[in-house]
Amino acid sequence: MNGDIQTQTRCFACGAQHPHGLKLQFRIEEAGRVASEWRPSADWEGFQGIIHGGVVTTVLDEAMSKAVASTGMPGLTCHLEVRLRQSVTPGDHLTVRAWVVEKRKRRVRVEAEIRDGRDTEKAHGWATFLTPGVDRNGLEAIPLNTSGVDAAEADTVAR
Repeated sequence: MNGDIQTQTRCFACGAQHPHGLKLQFRIEEAGRVASEWRPSADWEGFQGIIHGGVVTTVLDEAMSKAVASTGMPGLTCHLEVRLRQSVTPGDHLTVRAWVVEKRKRRVRVEAEIRDGRDTEKAHGWATFLTPGVDRNGLEAIPLNTSGVDAAEADTVAR
């Protein structure tokens, strides 16, 4: 099941038409596993010579959302943790990978990593996504709106 994943054209992370976006292009390695190449721009620096941690976190979150999408079901991030292990610098040639770890009802646990050309892990992410609930007719029964839902509540909803 190799191929590209459909994107939203104006998405900051993956949209080709976003004027300031990251323009990430993910490929499906297999259902639940995706990868992309990323070469960050100096436009996304926090401190001089270091890519802002929020941008690195966005890349990990997007990768994990694409891993969930590669299973055929959309999902929204409801809990996200990131470990920034080493600085990401402008111009680095990086590989971003994400994979589904566990899928239980509406809850999907996912991990992602960013590695450089020497296979050094620069950042790692862990997330929980919620997928839409469906009724017996296959129609969405529980909306994807997770505003105001904390991780413990999301865990209860997904069981």
